[in-house]
Amino acid sequence: MSAPRYLVRAVDVPAYSPANHHHTSNQRLIGPENVGARFMEVVLGTLHKGGGALPHAHPGIEQACYLLEGAAHVEIAGESFDMVPGDTCFFPAEQMHVFTVTSDEPVKLLVFYSPPYGESPEKVIRPSAA
Repeated sequence: MSAPRYLVRAVDVPAYSPANHHHTSNQRLIGPENVGARFMEVVLGTLHKGGGALPHAHPGIEQACYLLEGAAHVEIAGESFDMVPGDTCFFPAEQMHVFTVTSDEPVKLLVFYSPPYGESPEKVIRPSAA
């Protein structure tokens, strides 16, 4: 019997270091490459103390994060708030956002992109230099 096509085990997914982040490793759990997803992408992120996402936005891509472990501070479109396990936040397309680990223990979170981001440099907007 062959392995189920639509079952993904995190232990089998290689990690990568995402651009514009520090002390972060991601695993793409759901995407076009592994299950053929066309309209969404799910990433498991692990961010260590002092880590997070530098200011950036994604053109035409909505993003949501569900915090599993740890604590973080988020800034998005003039709002600023802290997240604890069980919290979810939403980043509208084109809106600059920052995600910073505030706990001593690593943050684990699920990140949802629609449509899929695929870690493509052309799908990132960075703040312009002043």
